[in-house]
Amino acid sequence: MPIKPEELAALMREVELEDPIDFADLPFPEDDLRALVANHLCEMAGAMENFSTEDRLMTLLAVSAKLVLENLVLHVQLLRRHGLPVGENVEALLSRLRKGDEG
Repeated sequence: MPIKPEELAALMREVELEDPIDFADLPFPEDDLRALVANHLCEMAGAMENFSTEDRLMTLLAVSAKLVLENLVLHVQLLRRHGLPVGENVEALLSRLRKGDEG
């Protein structure tokens, strides 16, 4: 049985308890943004119903990886724009990338 957007939004809120999202001063209600994303992802998952389990998993992992990468890039750009240092985790990751360029 496919997951419903409301269920996915509830799971998103649970995950955010451990890793909160800073919505800052966006002019949109947080729950509306979650609902928008949950609906989009449920539609995407529904479009993959004829995929094999392996293909569905690979597609969802690819989408997740792209979103994490996009979030990282936007985070670093925002920090640089405001002249703020990146956090330890991001700096460690960027340092690993720089070492890869040298070798």
